[in-house]
Amino acid sequence: MKVIMTQANLTLKGGGERVVLKIAQHYKAKIYTAEYNEEGTFSEFSDLDVEVIKNGGLGRLLPYGRVSQGLNYGLGFYGMKIDEDYDVLNAHIAPSHWVRNKNERVLWYCHTPLRDVYDLYGYRLSMKSFYQKPVYMLGARAVRSIDRRIVSRLELIVANSDNIRSRISKYFGRDDAEVLNGGVEYELYCDKGDDKYFLYPSRMSPNKRQDYAIRAFQTFKKKIKGYRLVLVGPVSKDGFYYDFYKKVVELAKDVGDVDIVGAVGDAELKDYYSHATAVLYAPIDEDYGLVPLEAMASCKPIISVNEGGPRKTIVDKETGFLVNNEDEMAAMMLEVAENPSLADVMGKKGRARVEKYYSWERFFGKFDRYLAKVAKM
Repeated sequence: MKVIMTQANLTLKGGGERVVLKIAQHYKAKIYTAEYNEEGTFSEFSDLDVEVIKNGGLGRLLPYGRVSQGLNYGLGFYGMKIDEDYDVLNAHIAPSHWVRNKNERVLWYCHTPLRDVYDLYGYRLSMKSFYQKPVYMLGARAVRSIDRRIVSRLELIVANSDNIRSRISKYFGRDDAEVLNGGVEYELYCDKGDDKYFLYPSRMSPNKRQDYAIRAFQTFKKKIKGYRLVLVGPVSKDGFYYDFYKKVVELAKDVGDVDIVGAVGDAELKDYYSHATAVLYAPIDEDYGLVPLEAMASCKPIISVNEGGPRKTIVDKETGFLVNNEDEMAAMMLEVAENPSLADVMGKKGRARVEKYYSWERFFGKFDRYLAKVAKM
């Protein structure tokens, strides 16, 4: 089966990019993307056929940022006509599914609908200045209009979690989306002990709430000494994200014992997992989240906010803890630090859960069937 993939961008090392990479490698698929930074994303993409699409150029007239990105990506995929032979077009992060405008047989593996114009619309609008709000409102309305028309025409939607299937139903009125969780290469992760630090691995973003984890750590520090918090993840040059990063840096200095590492290679990230006391996770209503799976694969307890995808992947009080506020996160950090045997038992249960339910073999067994279904349409 010949699969061609579309992906909004390949600029960072995130969970979505990991899934795209794994699928592309498995099917030897060509990837069309609107932006590609070989140094910023996983090096393995350089071994694949990656092509940057052209667009109308309207977004290039604006400074680099979320608006110019949105225009470039949306216009590029919306106007794209693929002349190559293929069996299935597999779209990923929005708006790469807009390729359906001029092409058929599209399977959208939905990581999430565009959050800036749907579930996070009010949050994003509140961050705009008075004169920016009318423009943002009009732009969001136009995007939603195009988006809903495109989604109504997609041959098949596969959501990466129950959380995303709920968003698809809510915002597009489609109740036929299948659910298929992404996998993890658990055999590449291991436990090398406890070096007395809590790890939060994620790209620097207001959505990921690194500040939440830092404040929880600040409360934890009042109860016990000798631990550190390590934040690992890339920082975007986009001002929206970089401004948040600067705030996190200042908060980390005030709290103390917080290391901000930035982007690291795959092997180094796995090493950080392997030596952690436990892994923290605090995103806003996370779409799915590979971090809990990677933590469990490393035999580490995962302490996550009780929101979104982690509510399905984590078994509360067995493979980790689901918490409702910063104080609860601090309390569970203390619980793990003071009870190494508990952390060990949780870690082993987490590893067993990942091996049973979140292998890539299990993923591709189902994904093959979805592709075959679309190929016949």
